[in-house]
Amino acid sequence: MNVSMNLTKRLQSLGQDQNPYRLNGIAAGLSAVLFLITTAGTIYMDLQLNASDVAIFTFMALGVFIALYVLFGLKIANQWEKAVVLRLGKFQGLKGPGVFWVIPVVDNVTKWIDHRVMVSPFTAERTLTRDTVPVDVDAVLFWVVWDAEKAALEVEDYRSAITWASQTALREVIGSLMLADVLAGRSNMDADLQKIIDERTTPWGVSVQSVEIRDIIIPKDLEDAMSRQAQAERERQARVILGESEMQIAESFAEASKAYSNNPTALHLRAMNMLFEGLKEKGALVIVPSSAVDTMNLGGLSGMVALAQNHDAATKS
Repeated sequence: MNVSMNLTKRLQSLGQDQNPYRLNGIAAGLSAVLFLITTAGTIYMDLQLNASDVAIFTFMALGVFIALYVLFGLKIANQWEKAVVLRLGKFQGLKGPGVFWVIPVVDNVTKWIDHRVMVSPFTAERTLTRDTVPVDVDAVLFWVVWDAEKAALEVEDYRSAITWASQTALREVIGSLMLADVLAGRSNMDADLQKIIDERTTPWGVSVQSVEIRDIIIPKDLEDAMSRQAQAERERQARVILGESEMQIAESFAEASKAYSNNPTALHLRAMNMLFEGLKEKGALVIVPSSAVDTMNLGGLSGMVALAQNHDAATKS
């Protein structure tokens, strides 16, 4: 909760509208020049023209008034912003971008509305899903002010209102979903959040362009349990695949046995070839049951052994 409050305060401090009474350098420079001209003219009238005190005071007052009027009346709005002007407390209009004039004291520039796309991160901490699992979710909101008049007049602080509306919408969406849907359905959450937040901010002259979920954090114990469950599921799948492979091998052997069932000579030749391949290895020991010897007519087994030994000798030489 403290982290959320600190984040909100930081966003508010960074996102506050610029000072509505801000002074620009051009107005300050012109005012300084007018004040210097007034001072020089007053001195000239006093020393050279020997003007009366009333004339000197009138000239000085007029010069100071013009300088102050330029200083506080000349405003410059940047290309991406609008100035909200109130006249005697009533909405007068939107000014800018560029140079515009206001009447000091009578007119009041209350806000400078930025029309660029704004980015606002927000979070929902320890929020329960529909299956009562606490999660922490971080998201980013992209929004833009499309009606500066509504943003200035319909809500006190539209930036803070957008942040809080986003947080409450995020908690509502999380509370309506199961944990599996929260983890696997980020795109659906983004679309739902954009729709909910946009419905709330449209009356304020704010349009939500997109919402993106940055991170979803679940409890460590639950994360370990889900990891073990996933590992067990992978082992189960591996065993299933191994069983299917054994079945395929058995079917292949069954098909092969059909080729030898009516041809005992071919079966004997295959057995002799397998025995010969095993005897080629140096130091190989093959134990053949006596029944197999009789069945395969391998009475000359010693001859085959000798043949294998001659083969090894020829290979070495």
